[in-house]
Amino acid sequence: MAIRVTKKCFLLSTLGVLVVAAALTVTLVLVLRDDEEISETYRFAASSIEVRLEEQPDHRYVLSIHRGDDRVQRITFDHDFTDDSDIETFPKGMRLYGNGHSVEIRELEDSAGFAFLSISRTLRKGQIGSDVLHLHDTFGAEQTPLHWYGGPELMEQYYPIEKLRFDDYPYITKELHSAAIIERYWVSTAGVFFYVDKEVPLFIDQNDQVLRFTAKKELPYYTYDDEFVFNYRIGVAADAREAHQKAVERVLNQPVDIPDERMVRQPIWSTWVRYRRPISQQTVLDFAREINAYGFKNAQLDIDDLWEVCYGSLTFNTITFPNVTEMTETLREMGFRVTLWVHPFINKNCDPWYTEALSKGYLVKSHNETIGYNTKWWNSGENEASYINFNNPDAVEWYRRRLRELQDLGIDNFKFDAGETSWAPADPDIEGPTALLPSSQTVNFVRMCAAFGGMIEVRTGWGTQDLPVFVRMLDFDTRWGWNNGLLSLIPTLLQMNLNGYPFVLPDMIGGNVYGDDILTKELFIRWLEASVFMPSIQFSKTPWDIDEESITISKKFAQLHETYSDYIIQRMRLAVSHGTPVNPPIWWLDPTDKIAQTIYDEYLLGEDIVVAPVLAEFATTRDIYLPKGTWRDGNTNRVHEGGRWIYNYTAPMDTLPYFVSATFQLN
Repeated sequence: MAIRVTKKCFLLSTLGVLVVAAALTVTLVLVLRDDEEISETYRFAASSIEVRLEEQPDHRYVLSIHRGDDRVQRITFDHDFTDDSDIETFPKGMRLYGNGHSVEIRELEDSAGFAFLSISRTLRKGQIGSDVLHLHDTFGAEQTPLHWYGGPELMEQYYPIEKLRFDDYPYITKELHSAAIIERYWVSTAGVFFYVDKEVPLFIDQNDQVLRFTAKKELPYYTYDDEFVFNYRIGVAADAREAHQKAVERVLNQPVDIPDERMVRQPIWSTWVRYRRPISQQTVLDFAREINAYGFKNAQLDIDDLWEVCYGSLTFNTITFPNVTEMTETLREMGFRVTLWVHPFINKNCDPWYTEALSKGYLVKSHNETIGYNTKWWNSGENEASYINFNNPDAVEWYRRRLRELQDLGIDNFKFDAGETSWAPADPDIEGPTALLPSSQTVNFVRMCAAFGGMIEVRTGWGTQDLPVFVRMLDFDTRWGWNNGLLSLIPTLLQMNLNGYPFVLPDMIGGNVYGDDILTKELFIRWLEASVFMPSIQFSKTPWDIDEESITISKKFAQLHETYSDYIIQRMRLAVSHGTPVNPPIWWLDPTDKIAQTIYDEYLLGEDIVVAPVLAEFATTRDIYLPKGTWRDGNTNRVHEGGRWIYNYTAPMDTLPYFVSATFQLN
């Protein structure tokens, strides 16, 4: 396509949403304001999409995307380009430059229903790139406000995510704030998504108006090279659902297979909350006998903290576990598979294993020699541990070989904990492409874990959506509220699904009972109900720790989960074949539904089940919003039309409100 371009004309071949016609007729409009600030418009003849670049009085530029008369997104290039800035064009794009910065905007794709572009620049060390997404624009004749999804996993997981707040926040996986899933992906209700490339040393700021992307060479990123990139991609589709599906295809991985099916059908049982540490062979066997005696099924039993000689030995303590092979054989005869909690740390008092790892260069060290190999994790003191370097292939094989030796004792598989980058020493000196440091530590750890098959679980990820494993939510507290309590459960489920991680393992029923937290009967039951239509259920505190009624109710909901497990697995297979979330938000059925866009306490299983658990203490009713469709009440069989509220739905403690599509048939 040839277009005559005048100096300072903005040429973009396909910046916008959906070009439906096969041929384009382009009208390029140049408007000069009285102050000679420039407004450039690229207009698609076959649709109502326009892309405009406008110079501001302070010589910053705003890039805006329009659908007809409605603006769907603005981005401010927050750099003073000075009054001698200019634009040069090239096939499929153009370059804006001035005052030491050059921003390239390039067409990546223009197909029916989707437009895809990149914004990129190369910066020198000492320079800072900063672009601002305007979160609270409105669009449409009714001036509908934008809402946003995706973003990081957090301890206080608000939804939609424009409610979050950040200040100069390094965008890497970290234990702080439970930020273990931190994809560089955001999608709006206007059908626009942003994806910041992995090589960018990204920091974010967010308030109630804007989300700022800042690229700068500062810790915790690698700081020893002179150039770095600031690249991100924008996709524009008809609505949020279509935009997300395109993002899965273009920038987010999609899983290659599903995890272990038994982990879907039956509950996982963990020793952690019930027994803490240390534990023993007798404790594990007694727990298994209780599970069977009370008539509960199991996927597997997880032996949690402090089974080792010392942290990092990956060797059973023979005093507390005198005969591991006998134990695993007994458990197998009882119908249990056995998994083992493991971690990527070695405490310095754990010899000879620590000395071996240190001497062979298997530990993460710092560029700063005074920090050396020192780190701290939750089972060590300050500078009393080191982090295994999973960027080192020899260290990976050493770790993997020792896990296989545990499997020779009858251990079926592993629960892998930690893996976030923040456990390493500051300014780590490790192998790998420098632009991907430090987050490549997370990637290599998780990919090592996944090699053990679909029966494992991990808790972190970065571009690892393709792996066929369960990803566990980080530890929840035993609380009702947004403060890492029950109210955060569904927003975390939605955050993970909308970052491309559909195989979500909720944390243990009732949370972890840390500190002064108290697990009440009501909180335990409501937590279980909220988890029923998620991919898996995980117990540690047991129903028989509470009372007989809790046993009865728990069996009822464990059976309800099992009843729908075939459908859960069907939706997991669709995540593999089509990249669709297993548990989408309720707006998934109608992305234009303004009420559904903000509902944070309901979720879908596939497209046929609406789940609306009671999440407030002492509540026995709740208001429920039903999305588009015709729905049958799972408790009463009453039929309801969607797109409306059900007020004061009665839900005593043994009742989970859920609705099944009127056309759905359970196989």
